[in-house]
Amino acid sequence: MTTQSITVPTTAGPAGYLPRVYEAPGPGHEVGEFIARNRPEIRAALTERGAVLLRGFQVDGVDGFNGSVHALSGMPPLTYAERSSPRSTIKGQVYTSTDYPADEEIFLHNENSYQAVWPHTLYFFCIEPAHTLGATPLADIRRVYAALDPDVREEFTRRRWRVVRNFHQDFGVPWQQAFNTDDRDAVAAYCRDKGIGVEWTEGGLRTTAVRDAVHRHPVTGEPVWFNHITFFHVSTLGADVREGLEEIFAPEDLPTNSYYGDGAPIPDDVVAHLRQCYRDASTRFDWERHDILVVDNMLAAHAREPFTGPRKIAVAMAEPSAG
Repeated sequence: MTTQSITVPTTAGPAGYLPRVYEAPGPGHEVGEFIARNRPEIRAALTERGAVLLRGFQVDGVDGFNGSVHALSGMPPLTYAERSSPRSTIKGQVYTSTDYPADEEIFLHNENSYQAVWPHTLYFFCIEPAHTLGATPLADIRRVYAALDPDVREEFTRRRWRVVRNFHQDFGVPWQQAFNTDDRDAVAAYCRDKGIGVEWTEGGLRTTAVRDAVHRHPVTGEPVWFNHITFFHVSTLGADVREGLEEIFAPEDLPTNSYYGDGAPIPDDVVAHLRQCYRDASTRFDWERHDILVVDNMLAAHAREPFTGPRKIAVAMAEPSAG
C-alpha cells in the first residue's frame, strides 16, 4: 500500500503547512492496516510537521479509532485528569473533544500544558462534521516561539508562569470531576505529587501551580512555547464573559487566570501580543467524516471554531510526557 500526500486549503499561514495529509488510495482501506504498514513514516511526519491527518479510510467507529491510538502510539489512551473543560466519556478513555457551547471559540492551546505530566500525542476523530465552520485550527508553536518579542520571551523564561484555578460549587467544572474523585485527601495527595498548591476555600477549591513557559521538544530538542498562559488569562475571554465573571468574582477567585511565576499580573497588552503570535501561526481545514487527526502536543497548539450543526469530534490522549 502506498501513501498519497495532498494539500488541505488553509485560511492563514502557508498552504498545507499543518497538517501533513495521508489520503486513502481508494474506498474500503482500513486505517489500522495503513498505520501498521506506514507507522515509521507517519511518526516521522508527525515530528517534522506537528500534525498528521488520515483521510478517507475505513475506521469502524470509536473502537477503530481506539485501535488507531494503540497502533500509532503503542499504548492505550490516557485518562483525562486535571480537567479544565467539560467533556463527556464516549467509551473507555475516548472523550468528546469539548462540551462548550457551539457559539463559543476555544482559543489555541496545548493540551494539559499546565500540568506536571501531559499527553505528548493527541488524537481527534470526526464522527460527524459541522454544517458550518467547526474546524480545529492548528498552530506550530515553534513558529509562535520564534515570533515572540525577545524581551517578552525572556521574561517568561526567567520568571516562569503561574496558573490559579478556582473550582466553585455549581459553576464550571467541579473539582470532583476535574480530579476524578470526591475524596479531598486524594486530591491533596495528587496535587502534592504534581507540585500543585491546594487551598480549600469557602467557595470550594483553589489550586496554584508554577510551570515553565518554554520547553524543549523531547525528540528534536527545539525550544517550544508550551504553556496555557494565553488560554487561561482573563483577557482572552470575550468582553461580555470577562465583564460578567469580574462582576461575580474577586480577581483572586476567578475560575482561571495566569500570572508571572512570582504572582505578579501579566499586562493585557503582553497577552494580546501572545494571542497575535498564535493567530499569525494558525492554519485550519474543514473536517470530513471519519477523519483522524494526530497532533504532536509539544509542536502544535489546537483550537475550536464556533459552529452550526451536529459536529461530534472524539478525542483521545496518549504517551505521557513531563518537563
